[in-house]
Amino acid sequence: MNTPHVVVVMGVAGTGKTTIGPLLAARLGVPYAEGDDFHPQSNIAKMSAGTPLTDDDRWPWLDAIGDWAQGRAGLGGVVSCSALKRSYRDRLRAAAPGVVFVHLTGDRALIEDRMSHRQGHFMPTALLDSQFATLQPLEPVEAGVAVNVTGSPEEITARAATALTSLSEPTP
Repeated sequence: MNTPHVVVVMGVAGTGKTTIGPLLAARLGVPYAEGDDFHPQSNIAKMSAGTPLTDDDRWPWLDAIGDWAQGRAGLGGVVSCSALKRSYRDRLRAAAPGVVFVHLTGDRALIEDRMSHRQGHFMPTALLDSQFATLQPLEPVEAGVAVNVTGSPEEITARAATALTSLSEPTP
């Protein structure tokens, strides 16, 4: 990547967005923003109760992330955001043309195991099925890369950084 991009680290819950995002930002020398911090309290309450979010719940959250990404245009940054549907990624791109995506992918059993061992997170493993049902992987026309989450966080981050260098400049 020749110019500073805003990178959205995406994927279903438990893929390691909150772990890989800061590591990738450090490697790229840009700031990191935690996507969960952009959720209104009402969204966190719904997810904590095991209730999947609706699109109407997600729009203000995506808009807040898009505003952050737009503010980092030309400067670079990394933000975590599930961005499970193409329409969600389109909304982020509309707010911040030129964002690129790192889609963290993995086997459902591995992701569920990781979710069951994390502490202090509001997303229960019961919502994992709804996350996979909602997921629309990156399409070939979308600027981004898929990175498997097997291995250590450092190995995953290295694969992501290497994959990002292969991207051509996105068109807004």
